[in-house]
Amino acid sequence: MDWDNARIFLAIYRNGTLRGAAALLQIDQATAGRRLAALETSLDARLFLRTPSGYVPTAAGEQAFAAAERMEQAADQLQRQMQGLDHRLSGVVRVATSETVASYFIMEAVRRLHRQHPDIRIALSTSIQLSNLTRREADLAIRNVKPDNPDLIHRHLARRDVGLYASKSYIAARGEPRQGTAFAGHTLVTYQQSVLPGWSDTFCGEPTGNGHIAMELNSGLMIIEAVAAGLGIGELPVHMAPQYPDLVRIWPHRSEPYDLWLVMHGDLNRTARVRAVADAIVEVFEEN
Repeated sequence: MDWDNARIFLAIYRNGTLRGAAALLQIDQATAGRRLAALETSLDARLFLRTPSGYVPTAAGEQAFAAAERMEQAADQLQRQMQGLDHRLSGVVRVATSETVASYFIMEAVRRLHRQHPDIRIALSTSIQLSNLTRREADLAIRNVKPDNPDLIHRHLARRDVGLYASKSYIAARGEPRQGTAFAGHTLVTYQQSVLPGWSDTFCGEPTGNGHIAMELNSGLMIIEAVAAGLGIGELPVHMAPQYPDLVRIWPHRSEPYDLWLVMHGDLNRTARVRAVADAIVEVFEEN
């Protein structure tokens, strides 16, 4: 099985469309189609059913996926191991984290890093969803979930809290909610269920069943902006709230803790540029 063709097959399998696979691999759609056709010819098997809703794997496609995924894992492992021997303080380091962590911690870490190592380039991806470090979607990640994959190494960075906030204008118009009422008579701002299922069930231990969800978002920064704009009550990181002087904390004695972890693949631990970025991130967290 040709690895270039197998890569495109995996992208089509995971995205369900030629267009999505081509965009992911940054190639044109026609090339993706030709590569898939070449792979099917070489294997003498139909790997997908072409349907109006996308590409659906056949039984042969399911078997090919397992084999292609093993090829991908071996290729990624080889690349990580070669990177682990790289002592250059230059090149790209891919960092994945949430928007709120990026804005409050990572920007400062990169500023300091570039004073010492200007040839290291950071490719920053911000999302609530976890990047797959084993598949090399990122070199470093800051997560609020401790990894259980034995191939990943991790360091505890900090424990932070979220609290309940609303804008001054919201409090003036609606007043504060009463504890034990499940936010009756109030509007709430929360994450989309598809992003963080169950997030809106409780805010700082208070059920939200009687509240009206005014807005669902997929971005922590946008939740802060929505609350600051007076659209409702939300759970926000306590350490970020002082940046928004119009915010008022509700029930200051109530909060929910969360942990932040720096995670990388063990094969990259000795890569000089990755270590330099990790050290800069750790330094910023230790000071905050």
